[in-house]
Amino acid sequence: MKKKITLAALLAMLLVMNNQAFGHYGMIIPSDQMVMQGEEARLHMDLLFWHPMEGIPMPLEKPVKFAVVSQGKTTDLLGTLESTKTKDNQTWSAAYKVKRPGLYTFFMEPKPYWEPAEDSYIVHYTKVVTTAYGNDEGWDEPIGLKTEITPLSKPFGLYTGNVFQGVVLMNGKPVPYSEVEIELFNKEEKFHAPNDYMVTQTIKADGNGVFTYAAPVAGWWGFAALNTSDEKMQHEGVDKDVELGAVLWVEFVDMK
Repeated sequence: MKKKITLAALLAMLLVMNNQAFGHYGMIIPSDQMVMQGEEARLHMDLLFWHPMEGIPMPLEKPVKFAVVSQGKTTDLLGTLESTKTKDNQTWSAAYKVKRPGLYTFFMEPKPYWEPAEDSYIVHYTKVVTTAYGNDEGWDEPIGLKTEITPLSKPFGLYTGNVFQGVVLMNGKPVPYSEVEIELFNKEEKFHAPNDYMVTQTIKADGNGVFTYAAPVAGWWGFAALNTSDEKMQHEGVDKDVELGAVLWVEFVDMK
């Protein structure tokens, strides 16, 4: 006996198929990645969970962790988060005053997100590196996240077309042949991919966990190294895979 497919079921199937074409990204976007002498020392940060190229929002629950690492010290910033709405979806913002020269690496650990289209949970450990007043030592050092991308190129001061390299780490060790998804934060939605294959760029790291990419246009680009955790999480009483994403946001700037 053939089962009839209802309109609601068909729409749900189409939505799932459509969402599979786009990458999910945890996002931390600062108002300035390089604070220079005489500039505003107060950084504003937007925290999102997004399909950045297509501009499709997803709700971001309040993160488990939001903090900044500077000069070897980690400062909890979870209490500074303010609830915001972007495209009618839950987002967050924060302000941080830069007090001295150095690197400031902001990171968040979100609550696990259940993705029906992938039949798994998603946890994206997201970070962005900012620098202030000429001191940029330590930009190539990991900060100790469960999984992260450690830059092999400075993650700031990049011109459009520069090659960016990073190494994918899991529990502090390189991950050979890790898959890395890359998308532009198409904030003003002025770019349009010719088809779904062009929305997310996908590359593989080499045997040492190193990947290489050159951004074709200026803007914020997200690098998401995806790996499956050894640990499972239960959804409705059934063990499910957990996708761990090491996400790094880097800005490329046009040469004037």
